[in-house]
Amino acid sequence: MRKHSLFSFPTRCRRFFCQSIPHDLYDPPFSPSRKGDCPPNVPLKSHKKGDGSANAPRKSDLPFHFRYSYSETNLSIKPISFRESPKFSPFGPGRLDRKWTGTSAPLQHQVDLNRIQEERNKILGAPLEDQEVSELVERYRHSDCSRQINLGKGGVTHNSLDDIHNHWKKAEAVRIKCLGVPTLDMDNICFHLEDKSGGKIIYRNINILLLYRGRHYDPTKRPFIPLMLWKPYAPIYPKLVNNVIQTLTHHETKLLRNKGLNSHPLMKLTRNGVYVNVVERVREAFKTEEVLRLDCTHVGMSDCKKIGVKLRDLVPCVPILFKDEQIIIWRGNLDQEQHSNP
Repeated sequence: MRKHSLFSFPTRCRRFFCQSIPHDLYDPPFSPSRKGDCPPNVPLKSHKKGDGSANAPRKSDLPFHFRYSYSETNLSIKPISFRESPKFSPFGPGRLDRKWTGTSAPLQHQVDLNRIQEERNKILGAPLEDQEVSELVERYRHSDCSRQINLGKGGVTHNSLDDIHNHWKKAEAVRIKCLGVPTLDMDNICFHLEDKSGGKIIYRNINILLLYRGRHYDPTKRPFIPLMLWKPYAPIYPKLVNNVIQTLTHHETKLLRNKGLNSHPLMKLTRNGVYVNVVERVREAFKTEEVLRLDCTHVGMSDCKKIGVKLRDLVPCVPILFKDEQIIIWRGNLDQEQHSNP
């Protein structure tokens, strides 16, 4: 009898706790807002002192829509559905005065872009002289620099903006190392870094960038950047490759795919590699070849599709197959292009 009660005690305890504590107290993807047992639906206090509103959501004056990634998303492509409800804001419940639409947190009011540009020019100050640029480059360009940020497959993410301003507290410039899919379009990376941070790129070498904060940058007046507490699920977008390519028949599409799979790969891409010369090599190869194959073994299928989308827009070309981490791209119908562009 005593032995039975000893073995059944843990079961009774588990049964008691399961009944006494509600399961949805910290229902994912929400987490406790701060230390202690505060439920996640209690908003944080306002960051402005003396505003008289203790539970007001925090406000950020950054003049753009908040997105998880600024360089790796295309606003012109609309999702067809969502993997999670758009009400699940990655900033947390009640933390921000912007509503999450499933892809972004839009501005609530119009902004004066001319005024914002004038303020940024005041912070940047006069252009740097060649000697000043050389000194900054020599100080921050080396691989052992402690002021470095790594940009991976996510590209310029929202939280990386906060990392940049944290480095700018004690350093005039920050070294940014870019790897993976974003390196296919370094111009896009440079644009969003300058546009979203307000800094100036003073050095660019392959995948290494130096982002300068400005002559009159004041760390105490840095913009408030609300952090994303988790990475939001990517929406479901339209199918990238159809069974039959437009302007082609089913038989012609099949022949092109077989030709691409049996051809010698143009180049082999490595995981989290540097792809700055891929677009130019593909353009040169299309002058003599109709179909190309890129060997992306060990890169990952999700990255393969991102590479295909980038090549489609930058080369341009038509992705016709993603199979076994191989990318097959077609240069398109040249006859139709010549007729459309006389």
